[in-house]
Amino acid sequence: MSGFDIAPSLLSADFCNLERDIKKVEGRAEYLHLDIMDGHYVSNISFGLPVVKSIRKATGMIFDTHLMITEPEKYVDAFAAAGSDIITFHIECTDEPEALVDHIRASGCKAGIAIHPDTDIERLIPMAGRCDLILVMSVRPGFGGQGYLDGSTSRIARVRNALDECNSGAILAVDGGINAKTIREAYDAGARLFVAGNAVFGSDDPGRAIEELKACITR
Repeated sequence: MSGFDIAPSLLSADFCNLERDIKKVEGRAEYLHLDIMDGHYVSNISFGLPVVKSIRKATGMIFDTHLMITEPEKYVDAFAAAGSDIITFHIECTDEPEALVDHIRASGCKAGIAIHPDTDIERLIPMAGRCDLILVMSVRPGFGGQGYLDGSTSRIARVRNALDECNSGAILAVDGGINAKTIREAYDAGARLFVAGNAVFGSDDPGRAIEELKACITR
């Protein structure tokens, strides 16, 4: 990733036309964000291994697989085999985050850690130097279309400081309510990868929507 990037969230795409929608953002963004929900950790069910495996054939984009599931350690190898490039688990869903990071890396993927907005950000700080990506949720996970939560910016800034203090090269990502009004605020706080669902796939021209989001930072 050079500077910053947008990660379109597949959850907001048209599931009758996934390959078509992926092609609309391919070349405009390096990452494709895949929200895997199990109906336990979050009160929604999205999609799983068959979809990831199928769309892997359609694109060379980086698959940023976000496991919003309980017992993520049981599924690491399967999602790696399905074509994931990054596997991100929630800090709330394991008692052994260090071991899970090692497991993900051993599977051939980069390891990410996400945090729920209701979880004290300090719980994540000890892992700042141990992972490849940190995902700060700026909405309560489970459903798309929510607004950017107050307090998210200060949480992003706290993680940015922690990463800088330990000279970590981990990507700092933010997920939830990212649009033309919020992306610059999150960027100024230190985020560099921006998960965007409705702001991209809700547009008549998803590729152009990505460029417009990027312009909110560069102009």
